[in-house]
Amino acid sequence: MAKFVIAGKADCPYYAKAELLADYLQKNLPDFKIHKITQHPEVWEADLIYDLIWVIFQQEWLKNVCTKNKWSHKNSPIIWRELLDRGGKGLLLGGYNEFLEHAQLYYGITSSMTTEMMMVIAQENLGAHIEKEQEENTLKGLISPLNVWITSASAPACYNLLPILTSGEVFGMDTAISITLLDNPRTENSLRCLVMEAQDLASPVLRSISLCTKVEEAFHEAHVVIVLDDCTDRDVYSLEECLRSKVPLCQQFGYMLEKNAHDSVRVIVGGKSFVNLKTALLVKYAPNLAHNIITVALGVEGQAKALLARKMRTTPSYIKDVIVWGNISGNNYIDLRKTKVYRYESAIWGPCQYSRPVLDLIFDSEWVNKESVAVLNNWTATGKQFGGILAAHSIATTLKYWYYGSPPGEIVSAGVLSEGQFGIPEGLVFSMPVKFENGTWEVLTDLEDIEISEKKMARMTSDLIQEKLVALGDVLIFRPYQSGCYNKNPINWLACKQ
Repeated sequence: MAKFVIAGKADCPYYAKAELLADYLQKNLPDFKIHKITQHPEVWEADLIYDLIWVIFQQEWLKNVCTKNKWSHKNSPIIWRELLDRGGKGLLLGGYNEFLEHAQLYYGITSSMTTEMMMVIAQENLGAHIEKEQEENTLKGLISPLNVWITSASAPACYNLLPILTSGEVFGMDTAISITLLDNPRTENSLRCLVMEAQDLASPVLRSISLCTKVEEAFHEAHVVIVLDDCTDRDVYSLEECLRSKVPLCQQFGYMLEKNAHDSVRVIVGGKSFVNLKTALLVKYAPNLAHNIITVALGVEGQAKALLARKMRTTPSYIKDVIVWGNISGNNYIDLRKTKVYRYESAIWGPCQYSRPVLDLIFDSEWVNKESVAVLNNWTATGKQFGGILAAHSIATTLKYWYYGSPPGEIVSAGVLSEGQFGIPEGLVFSMPVKFENGTWEVLTDLEDIEISEKKMARMTSDLIQEKLVALGDVLIFRPYQSGCYNKNPINWLACKQ
């Protein structure tokens, strides 16, 4: 049996002519077989135009073939015979002229294709090649893993986050993921241990896990980026220094996100320290991704639900629609006006879907308006109650909502870029009520009776504006909003120092 391989540029007229002749021979000779290989002309011609280096096609295929078989050939097409019955390397014929001569000598067959026909078939071949490449790329996209990058991966939250991400609960059991842990070079040993532990999970959805310690290589082909609390490289002795220390890394991250990540990348900022500020800085330095950068508020929301549940002697998961307004890791307002409780044991009882307003069931107004507020403010200021488990769970849940939607009819909170909703100054990253649906998020502007008083709004927006101004160096000294008792620990400064 004679098997010939014909390779060439997809739009090469001589490849088209050789292909037609080979097709004729294969059709009329029972023991004549052919194998065709085409390459896009831009890839093939790169070597012919510049003649400096063997580029993609020749490096990965043609050069290897020629080197392996000790051939020398550059023009399109290249044709050789596979010696199937004898083994060993193939027999190089050369280009079209040599193939035609072989056909005339051994089979008494020649080609009468006109130049016009050669050009027409060459263009058809190019179109077919491009269509085939597009189909292959589509198939690759279906089987390619979801690339997840985690920054500051030596943080405790990452250790708790990895088992959740690799369990299939977030992206589904049908979605393979590839995780890259990003941190500074000093943490490399810790990251290697994390990589090994994650591999030991033998998760069916984890395609690969690796580490990266170079910011300039960050977020390559990233679909999801999780930004955790970073550790400063130096001691900071003032609030202003702490704020300014966030800028360099966020600036680098913003640049690398726009340069390396997918256009549809989803960036989620979690942690207990200056999350609104870091989100605002990422938006500033990656403006093309502004709508795809949010910060997690479910941790604070969960703390509020747990506090209410202890007061009401119920289960935190039965409490829904707690709204977190403002600065998630600083001055915020926990809004209970829409909050409901399900399955609450009282004189009035109903089915599982029956709910009652929380504020109608807590008669201790002193606790609602002062004591609970003081407790939550203290937790936010110190960050002591916001450990790795809570951070990991809130990040994973927010990601799950972002991909598959939040529970229908339920209000959740997230820190997003304001467009002036609810009277919030435009351009601030502000926590507000949202819903996740169809792979995106939407602010719930149609909620009734959730107007925020001017004093509360001034308290929250003032500190957010001050944070950003100080961080960027436009203001030297942070001056927190002064009004009554709301000036206690307005910024998560203690959490930053821990």
